[in-house]
Amino acid sequence: MPTRTIKVDYLARVEGESALSLTIRDGAVTGARLKIFEPPRFFEQLLVGRDWAEASDITARICGICPVAYQMSAVHAMERAAGVRVDGPLRALRRLLYCGEWIESHALHIFMLHAPDFLGFEDAVSMAREHRGVVETGLAIKKAGNDIVSLVGGREIHPVNVRLGGFYSVPRKATLETLRAPLERARDDMRAMIDWAARLPFPDVEIDHEFVALRHEREYPMNEGRIVSSRGLDIDADEYDAHFEETHEPHSTALHSAIRGRGGYVVGPMARFNLNRHRLTPGALEAADAAGLDVPCRNPFKSILVRGVEVLFALEEALRLIDAYEEPDPPHLAVEPRAAVGCAATEAPRGLLYHRYALGGDGRIASARIVPPTSQNQKTIEDDLKTVAQRFIDLPDEDLQWRCEQTIRNYDPCISCAAHFLKLDVIRETDR
Repeated sequence: MPTRTIKVDYLARVEGESALSLTIRDGAVTGARLKIFEPPRFFEQLLVGRDWAEASDITARICGICPVAYQMSAVHAMERAAGVRVDGPLRALRRLLYCGEWIESHALHIFMLHAPDFLGFEDAVSMAREHRGVVETGLAIKKAGNDIVSLVGGREIHPVNVRLGGFYSVPRKATLETLRAPLERARDDMRAMIDWAARLPFPDVEIDHEFVALRHEREYPMNEGRIVSSRGLDIDADEYDAHFEETHEPHSTALHSAIRGRGGYVVGPMARFNLNRHRLTPGALEAADAAGLDVPCRNPFKSILVRGVEVLFALEEALRLIDAYEEPDPPHLAVEPRAAVGCAATEAPRGLLYHRYALGGDGRIASARIVPPTSQNQKTIEDDLKTVAQRFIDLPDEDLQWRCEQTIRNYDPCISCAAHFLKLDVIRETDR
């Protein structure tokens, strides 16, 4: 029984430490496991006993790329527990901060992590030798997002200006206006980049996923909305645990999520787009049409295009919010603790992020639960690997390995906030 094993020692375009085992027996893919083996960091337990006002700053440290998502989910959950709703200019400013994170995170993934897959380069540095303009434009677009996070959040990484009820301080209208010119340049550049990305070679793969995302009655979802799915789910965040479950798989330190009685699902840009396309800004809709993106879009490799459309949306939305900005007074609402449970879900760049906190009357956190997007997608990533590997099973091992790596990067998995290794073992078995 001959066995062949392929090892990939370094894959710097996946954030975190993981390994993939793919088993092929007599021409059929019999197993695919995405092994996440990073030690758990126990953030949920770190929060127990801490003051509720600390949650936004502590959870921001979970990820250096999407800290705003963790901050927003934490403060929304705490405010719901306290019975306080932040609206008006403060809500708009929070949405602007979220726009900044979407821009910088998506641009990083599109131009630095994912595009090299389609063009046959090992990384963005080697890609830049032949596509220097694309890489430089991508970095400039990313910087426009960084500038928003820095100005509104207090600094680019792990912002410090978010608090319960709003912000510690808010920018003046004239200060926000300094963002306009770079955002307009980034908007125009992103339109061109979507046209460029639409010409990339996409594998011919269609997979019938169940998509899960927030849906808001008036806007493309970021901070708020009901949790809906492409197969009829429509719930409030308070009902999350009744419909979703997490299980531990021996090969992963990340829990696997599933919809009870139904199985795996997809969160992220593809889910948001398929469930909320009609809420995009006019420019983003026009770009989606020009790129041939309609709903349902079921080719996971086209997620790079959908991310591009979401970047354009976030740039246009940021400009709209700056136009309409009124300086909040005061910069935050009073929020008093009480014994309660608060749940909230927001849309991190990579997808739905769920937080649940039980609070004591003194404002101390009694328990915390955080379900990040990657753990929700992990089961589906493994299912996709089986489908894609079977579809391209006749490729040489080196080419099949590349396709499997690309399949994982379709989801921009945030295994941790650093890029380390993906080890790939392909085991081919036969009785002959």
